Amino acid sequence: MATAKKKAPARKRAKEGRKPGRPSKYSAGVGDAICERLAQGESLRSVCQEGEYPNAATVYRWLREHEEFRHNYARAKQDGADAMAEDILDIADDGTNDWMEKYGKEGESLGWMINGEAVQRSKLRIEARKWLMAKLLPKKYGDKLELDGNALTPSVIVGLKDLKKAAGRAGEVASDE
Repeated sequence: MATAKKKAPARKRAKEGRKPGRPSKYSAGVGDAICERLAQGESLRSVCQEGEYPNAATVYRWLREHEEFRHNYARAKQDGADAMAEDILDIADDGTNDWMEKYGKEGESLGWMINGEAVQRSKLRIEARKWLMAKLLPKKYGDKLELDGNALTPSVIVGLKDLKKAAGRAGEVASDE
């Protein structure tokens, strides 16, 4: 039976001139690899869980200290939002587990029924992506608020003073009754 090589304790590694933990010095190559994965819709947390990448705190420090990485990261997050839009289509179109066969006491098939758990999970996955997309790219994926009034539905702007007056009049009417 082969034994796994154990890592030296952090203090011993430090004495030997090796830094403990993951490397934290900025590398454009590692930064680009992180950005490529983010552009595909992965989260920074999932990327950083792999041992070859620095932890999230280090990446956030790189964002503060390296302007080019900050720019690439922002662009990758935007591209990631577009990738999530593609994921939404895949999730919505995948009906693999939407139906399940129901069996009776004797093991006979009673027919097919909807698998509510799988359908609800798909809805949750879609809604979570839609919410995140709206936060990352609000102009593109956020809710639109129309403020263009017309003769049938005029736009009314009410100030705080007007609201207080209306509330006061409502109180007067209520006290008269």
